[in-house]
Amino acid sequence: MHDGADTNEDVWKSDHLVAQWVAGTGERERRRSEQRRLMADLLPFADDEAFTFVDLGAGTGAAARVVLDRFPRAEAILAEYSPQMMAEGRHALADYEGRFQYVEFDLAEGDWPAEVPTGVAAMISSLSVHHLPDSRKRELFTEIFQHLAPGGWYLNYDPVSTDDPVVESAWLRAGDRQDPQAAAKRHHRTPEEQRRYENHVRYMIPLAPQLELLRAAGFEGIDVYWKQLDVVIYGGRRPEEPPG
Repeated sequence: MHDGADTNEDVWKSDHLVAQWVAGTGERERRRSEQRRLMADLLPFADDEAFTFVDLGAGTGAAARVVLDRFPRAEAILAEYSPQMMAEGRHALADYEGRFQYVEFDLAEGDWPAEVPTGVAAMISSLSVHHLPDSRKRELFTEIFQHLAPGGWYLNYDPVSTDDPVVESAWLRAGDRQDPQAAAKRHHRTPEEQRRYENHVRYMIPLAPQLELLRAAGFEGIDVYWKQLDVVIYGGRRPEEPPG
C-alpha cells in the first residue's frame, strides 16, 4: 500500500466498501458532534447571515449539515469525487433541498470545477486532506487561499501523525483506555479493514508542517483551535484587504 500505488479510488469508488463505511456513519458522527459544532461556531458569520461555503472532500455532507443547521441562510457547495458518496449525501441532505449542490472534484488534482467560484466566504474540510501527498497538500492550501474572499476562513478537521515514539505511545495508551475494544480491533483487522487503514495513514503527517504550509500559502490567524490526541481542528483566514 505504501509503494506509491493510488488506492483512494479502490476504497471510495467501491460500492461494497462505501456501503460498509456508510453503515457505521451514525456512531462515528455521534462521537464527532462536538467537533462539528465547534468548526461551525468558528466561522465569522452572524446567525442570520447569508453566505456560501465550500465543503472540500465533503463525502456524505456530515460537516456541511452542521454548518447549514447553524446558519439557516447559508448555502453549501459540496466538492466530492466519489459518485457513491455523493449519492448517499444527496439522500442525507434531502431536508436541505435548494441550499446545497454537489460538484465533482478530486482533491488530488488541481483542476478546480467551475462551480466553485473565487471569492468564497469560507471553506471547510473534514477527514480528507490527510489522504493527499505532501506536495499536493501544499498546492491545495494555496488553491484554497486563492478561492477565498479577503477575510475568508479555511478550517480543517483531520487526524495527524507524530514522529515522536513517546507521543505515539501516549496516544495509543489513552485511545485504548477510552475504547476498550480498540487494541483488539487494531490487531485483528480483516483484509478489507487493513486495506482501508493503510489507505488512511499512508500520507498522514505531523501537525506542525501543515501549519507551516498554511503560512506559506498566505493565511493569517493560524491556530490549532481544537486537539485531542491525534485529531485536530486547525485553520486560518485570508487577510482582509486594506481600505481604499
